[in-house]
Amino acid sequence: MTEQNDSFAAAQQALGYGYQVRFGLLRMMELNEDTSLLIEKDDDLDFQDDEEGQILASLKHKAPGDTLTDLSPDFWKSVRIWLTRYVSAGKLTSQLTFFLFTTGVVTAGSFLENFVVDGLKAENLPSLADAVLLRTTSKVILKTKIDFDQLNLEEKGDFLSKITIFDHQVRIEDVPAKIKDRMRSVRHVFRDSVFERLEGWWTNVTIELMAGVRINPVYGREVSEMLSEFSDQYKKDNLPIDFRNEEPPDGVDPENDTRMFVRQLHALGLKPDRVRRSILDYYRAFTQRGSWIREQVLLNGELEEYEDRLTDEWDRFRNICFEDLDAASNEANLVSAGKKLFTWAETNNTDRVRIRPAVTEAYVSMGSFHILANEQPLPKIHWHPQFVERLDAVLSENKI
Repeated sequence: MTEQNDSFAAAQQALGYGYQVRFGLLRMMELNEDTSLLIEKDDDLDFQDDEEGQILASLKHKAPGDTLTDLSPDFWKSVRIWLTRYVSAGKLTSQLTFFLFTTGVVTAGSFLENFVVDGLKAENLPSLADAVLLRTTSKVILKTKIDFDQLNLEEKGDFLSKITIFDHQVRIEDVPAKIKDRMRSVRHVFRDSVFERLEGWWTNVTIELMAGVRINPVYGREVSEMLSEFSDQYKKDNLPIDFRNEEPPDGVDPENDTRMFVRQLHALGLKPDRVRRSILDYYRAFTQRGSWIREQVLLNGELEEYEDRLTDEWDRFRNICFEDLDAASNEANLVSAGKKLFTWAETNNTDRVRIRPAVTEAYVSMGSFHILANEQPLPKIHWHPQFVERLDAVLSENKI
């Protein structure tokens, strides 16, 4: 096999796994919320429903224009898998149902037309299947024939009655549009963003299922709950939160970070752990703002108005904390007042310091304070009572 063919085969296999994940999400949004799903258990997708029982689904993402004929390996390889499950489940007492979802199209007049959804199955289906299998020279399909011949006539008829083919299915690149079309409760302008978050969550769930990290199946109601949670982030009183656990790619160095807002914290003599937390808050808030701007979820001037509110709140409490200070106050009293002001900001998570009422993530407000404290050449807010005066003096000396 040539390297080019190897690459093509690998690409097709990867595409198949991607299709499995995306198509699974689409189906879970279409089925009732009590439906459960396991991936790569007894088949590509393993659905369980109180009314329908257990449904084993094989997925085939084919090249555009691909067709299924009497001896299509895609069909008969799936049949072999299903035969094994059917026998294990007790044959005639089995409650299994078998679905084949394919982007290909069943050829008109072929044997496989008997299995197309909403089609009529021929009464002599077992004998038709035997006749088709007798024509094969494929080693793969011959293995299926051997297994099929282990069933008696009644079992063959029962088994074949449980198979349905859903052909001409949506292709992998078109699945997102189908999912977003079902997000009727989400404003159209935000559907792309909500889909990205939902698919990211879903991909993690499917990886956990396939890796055995998660043993219990995922239910349709979980998908509904996550869709609702992501949708809520795009309502008027809320904003999406994406960087809760993110850290700077270059790490955090509380001792050697020379940025203005960090220098302010050192002026208060804060311990490294507290400074580290502040650096994380700054990074997450700064990155989050960039994401909001790219997604266009903010109103015109909203960030500026928010910073004005924070500055006003800071100034209000600053006057309280610094009220008893004067020119004669010693450094210990200055630092104590500055720490009181900083602690107020660090622990205050009321509506008055939130960009929107439902945005309760602390890094947004505290990180925004640090952004204001990092303004150059002079910060808009400060914690140490004399930080700006001392900095201004240094800057003035440097200009001389």
